[in-house]
Amino acid sequence: MSFRFAYCNETLAPGRTFLEQCDLIASLGYTGIEVAPFTLADAPTDLSQADRAELKNAAYAAGLEVVGLHWLLAKTTGFHLTTADAGVRAATAERLIELTDLCADLSGSLMVLGSPQQRNLEEGMSLETATDHAAEVLKTVAPRLEERGVTLALEPLAPTETNFLQTCAEAVALAERVGSPRVRLHQDVKAMVGGESEPPATIIHRYPQQTAHFHANDANLLGPGMGDTDFAPILTALKETGYDGWISVEVFADGPGPIETARLSLEHLKAVAAKV
Repeated sequence: MSFRFAYCNETLAPGRTFLEQCDLIASLGYTGIEVAPFTLADAPTDLSQADRAELKNAAYAAGLEVVGLHWLLAKTTGFHLTTADAGVRAATAERLIELTDLCADLSGSLMVLGSPQQRNLEEGMSLETATDHAAEVLKTVAPRLEERGVTLALEPLAPTETNFLQTCAEAVALAERVGSPRVRLHQDVKAMVGGESEPPATIIHRYPQQTAHFHANDANLLGPGMGDTDFAPILTALKETGYDGWISVEVFADGPGPIETARLSLEHLKAVAAKV
């Protein structure tokens, strides 16, 4: 099998049009782009159908596939997944529905739900209640996901980032509670390294059927190959479990600069993939 590699656009967005981002990502050898909505507009409803067609065509012209969206609630106010405020939960469900439509209109097929600040437990709230609230929101969104053919992938994050959904087991349990084939698991290397008690390869082998998407990064927040994380067992596990989705590089630190980071990340992933 061969892996498909995409790049998350937010580090390349400043000072560049979406077309320029696509051309740059394609020139580095990636075949997909994963989009942070805040790099396109303040809100999905700010983008007309003509705008969406133009963005989709920009990716197509560059030879890229739009993988989907991530950082769904980043740089927003008034949204929260687990809050006690029913009005905010309803608004959050509506925003996720709007993002589902945006994703589908861009020809994307998945959305990664991370956004730790918009899911953290409020003071005094129990994990059980927070899970009830999250399930309520996601059950509201699920029919639109199913209608538009978009998968919402729940992203566990380490305890340093959030106090809700810290492990793949917790994300899978929430997805099962929602009960939609379009709500599944997302796996992220830095999160697994920082939040799980077992190596990433073990976690990958445990949830092959539930995993819809994968983010590649180092525990140091840079790209693959730019720290101590060994990607050989990770890619081997993905191959052994028959993972056929995208592997998107998502970085958070500046390092040698965004372009060089994107280049080195893909170079390392391809070199490792050639040996597994």
